[in-house]
Amino acid sequence: MALQARVIYDFNSENPGELSVKESEILTLICEQDIDGWLEGTNSKGDRGLVPASYVEILRSEAALNSYNINAEPRYSNIPAGGFDKLQNFSKPPPVGLTADTAPIQEHHNNKHHIQGSDDDWDDDWDDNSTVADEPGNVGGRYQDSEGSTYRMTTHISPRGNAAQVKSSATVGRNLNRFSTFVKSGGEAFVLGEASGFVKDGDKLCVVMGQHGPEWQENPYPFSCTIDDPTKQTKFKGMKSYISYKLTPTHTQNPVSRRYKHFDWLYARLAEKFPVISVPHLPEKQATGRFEEDFISKRRKGLIWWMNHMTSHPILSKCDVFQHFLTCTDEKAWKQGKRKAEKDELVGANFFLTISTPPAPLDFQEVESKIDGFKTFTKRMDDSTMQLNATVNEFARKQMGGFKKEYQKVGMSFKALSQAFEMDQQTYSSGLNHAISFTGDAYEAIGEYFYEQPSKDLDPVMDLLALYQGHLANFPDVIHVQKGALTKVKESQKHVEEGKMDRAQADGINDRCNIISCATLAEIQHFHHIRVRDFKAQMQHHLQQQIAFFQKITGKLEEALQKYDNA
Repeated sequence: MALQARVIYDFNSENPGELSVKESEILTLICEQDIDGWLEGTNSKGDRGLVPASYVEILRSEAALNSYNINAEPRYSNIPAGGFDKLQNFSKPPPVGLTADTAPIQEHHNNKHHIQGSDDDWDDDWDDNSTVADEPGNVGGRYQDSEGSTYRMTTHISPRGNAAQVKSSATVGRNLNRFSTFVKSGGEAFVLGEASGFVKDGDKLCVVMGQHGPEWQENPYPFSCTIDDPTKQTKFKGMKSYISYKLTPTHTQNPVSRRYKHFDWLYARLAEKFPVISVPHLPEKQATGRFEEDFISKRRKGLIWWMNHMTSHPILSKCDVFQHFLTCTDEKAWKQGKRKAEKDELVGANFFLTISTPPAPLDFQEVESKIDGFKTFTKRMDDSTMQLNATVNEFARKQMGGFKKEYQKVGMSFKALSQAFEMDQQTYSSGLNHAISFTGDAYEAIGEYFYEQPSKDLDPVMDLLALYQGHLANFPDVIHVQKGALTKVKESQKHVEEGKMDRAQADGINDRCNIISCATLAEIQHFHHIRVRDFKAQMQHHLQQQIAFFQKITGKLEEALQKYDNA
């Protein structure tokens, strides 16, 4: 007789390989030995997958014990023999998205920013090692997943009155899926009322109701920041080299010097702190050619775009760690601020405690419709930006190679003709010969114009597309957090109807979902605002440069034409 188990809590699958189950359902298990907290089983319909081991109760019988083979290997197609220890891809979150329908949003986003070593390790006088203790699986109160990513687990489990309350909470509650962004972001802990922390008035982040829905309250003291003078510096008697940039924020006018690794550290802190805010991705790292002029120039332009988006964001621009990054000039103060940021308690689940929302709650049905519409929009925008980037890149390549070469070939041919004409040694033809030779020079010059032009009009477009592809890579995670909250609301309503949860508990879940929904819609609204601003300005710049380019070509051709007037 096959080993069986009864489901004691509902479980909704969120990733390929998992099996959705309902309370009281009977499963046939492949193996009693769990794999990292998961059991593999088959339901009555023949569907096979993984369920959390704590969500089921194994049914034991004499026949089952006699027939059970404890050494049986998992046979599920997604799990190789040896279980999770030998699993390569299944133990990691899906790239970019979180579910099968969001994963296709782009494979080219798999370079989502991670902290790495190379030349940007924390090893200079301004930096010390993290003050958070490193322990296997647990990093200073944070959970560390299989990829080394860390996130806070600063939640408080409220005491339950009796066993019935425990069961009703667990039925709606913990999704033990360790791959879920909803869990990792702290969204689930917050919705279930398990987040607690002291929030000062200065830490409050306000969402207001604008003309088009929830919006982040604008920063009353807007500012910008320039990035100039990339300078190669050395230390350890020249053994270590790096590039530093001069940052000058307009609200202080005091320049500070920052390396790329400082940007990298800041990005990591912000990405950890704000689960429903799209922190723009930094320009990619490069293992070789880091001190080449072209690379330094390109990185500086990317950092300028990044900084522009940071200072434009009503929340990110006011964040303490960002202000510390922009204003600190003292070594001791820098280290203190660094430690403070790394010990910040208002991250993950506790971040949502800082959000103040409009008094009127949102209509969740309307929210779901808006989120679904934005999800469709981001997929379409992602596809189109990737296509445009490939097209523009190819066109730039042709201008710098093929177009330049072809115009130069034409120019050389005109000059060859003028040289042939000079052999007639007639004085009255010298003007024509000179004009034809000048025409050849004009075409060669135009070839050089084509070679130089992409840096003025096409490269800026590709820089903008790269920045927005980073934003688009962030939004599946943001959307998933909000979707997870809505799912908990629906589950709580169902359990109230079934008498498994009291109304007050369900109302609390509704209120907390409203906070996440307001923040998510505010972030979406901000994204649309900066998108319209950036693409409008960039397209205007592109067309202005194109007009100037062709006017330059026209001027060169007109100059050549005038040479024939006196020929």
